[in-house]
Amino acid sequence: MDNNMLNERAIDDFGKARFKEKILSILNLLSPEKQQLLSLYDIKSLVKPNNESYKGMKVVAVKDIVGSEGRYRDFNKAFLPKKEHLRNRWVSIDKAHITDVILPPIKLYKIGDLYFVRDGNHRVSVAKMQKVYAIDAEVIELNAEIPLEKGMTRSELEDKVIAYERENFLEDTKIGEYIDMSEIYFTAPGRYMELLNHILGHKYFINQGIEDEISLKEATISWYENLYSPIIKTVREDSLVARFNNRTEADLYIWIVKHWDDLKSKYGQDFPLDQATKEYSDIYGKNLFQNFLAYLKKIFNSIRH
Repeated sequence: MDNNMLNERAIDDFGKARFKEKILSILNLLSPEKQQLLSLYDIKSLVKPNNESYKGMKVVAVKDIVGSEGRYRDFNKAFLPKKEHLRNRWVSIDKAHITDVILPPIKLYKIGDLYFVRDGNHRVSVAKMQKVYAIDAEVIELNAEIPLEKGMTRSELEDKVIAYERENFLEDTKIGEYIDMSEIYFTAPGRYMELLNHILGHKYFINQGIEDEISLKEATISWYENLYSPIIKTVREDSLVARFNNRTEADLYIWIVKHWDDLKSKYGQDFPLDQATKEYSDIYGKNLFQNFLAYLKKIFNSIRH
């Protein structure tokens, strides 16, 4: 095959890859996250690997390569190119594939059953487009307590991380023995540790000025009765959860407490919790039409005065 024909074929392959990517993008217009390539940085922040080990040269199934360290915005979940500026490098790799030129091994990170590209994103993209079964790779394995499984999306991994955190939280603190945890669920990682910090902060506050330190059990019950339950009562009365898609009462509790902290920094540490909760409800507890009317009223009043 002469150079012109080779070049035309590789350019045509890139065009087909871009076309497939565009079609998948259109088909997933309402849920674009389904086509997102996994980011190694995001996954590491979730599963928090505790160590790494060098595995040397391996033959890796291309279908098991599901993410990238630095180029996850340039390719979709199928490693199809999303940007036109990838053309030159992609075409040169494809020409090497067509002419059976042996390229250096790619570099991968391995977590659980999944692989993430350190170096060689274009080569993986071409390999997937050309339906290559396996590729030579230099592998470093990152060890994490939460296993990654084939076909797992980022949201599914988040759910697994949250469940893992909840299980550890309940096992380590035994808090479920003191209060009803059956309705306290979060939708984002890290919230159970945040919840524990709230309880410990409440314990520290109560212990100020008393001789005998209260137990974690006493602090937890006090926190639940005097902080958590009053906030949740307002959340339910104002149907706040309905304003936040796929969020829970416990999520709103965290946000309201943060709002309370902001108000205390502005108006002093004595700013009452019930007033902070009411203000949060007034801001976010109205429907869109009510907020729009309030906005018009504010404009009208500013004009009058």
